[in-house]
This record gives sequence, structure tokens and C-alpha cells, in this order.
Amino acid sequence: MARASREELMRNYQVMCFYLDDITLYLQTHPTDQAALRSYEKFKQLKKEAAKEYTDAYGPLHSDNVYVTDRWTWADMPWPWERQE
Repeated sequence: MARASREELMRNYQVMCFYLDDITLYLQTHPTDQAALRSYEKFKQLKKEAAKEYTDAYGPLHSDNVYVTDRWTWADMPWPWERQE
């Protein structure tokens, strides 16, 4: 199976972020909705997986995704929003 493109992985991450933000807003007014709570946990995990998939392929999305070895590498890779041709 072919590896997903940078744009596809970024789009997937953004979609998961949107879903999670939307569910979070809903839970502000419906804090005991069990289906929403289950959806929150599901999309929280999917967002984590999407971030890891992108980070493994193209570098960190956030400074807390940096793999620290012997130096700080946050600025070594192109920023997530920078297009690579």
C-alpha cells in the first residue's frame, strides 16, 4: 500500500482536530451525554494516531512531538503548513 501524501496526512489530522473540537463544545452544554463522551474518547485517540502518523512521516506537528536525542530538532524540518514540492 502506498504511503499517504503529506497533504492527506495533514488533512486527516485537521479533520480529527475539528471533530474533537466540535464534540468538546457540545460537551460544554451536555456533560452527561454518554454517546458524546464515547465519541470524545474515540476522536481523541484518532487525533493522537493521526498526529503520530504525520510526525513519523514528515516531522513534528507541535513542539511536544519532537523526538529529542542529543539536540533540539523542532526547527530542522519544514513547518507543517509549508508545502513541499
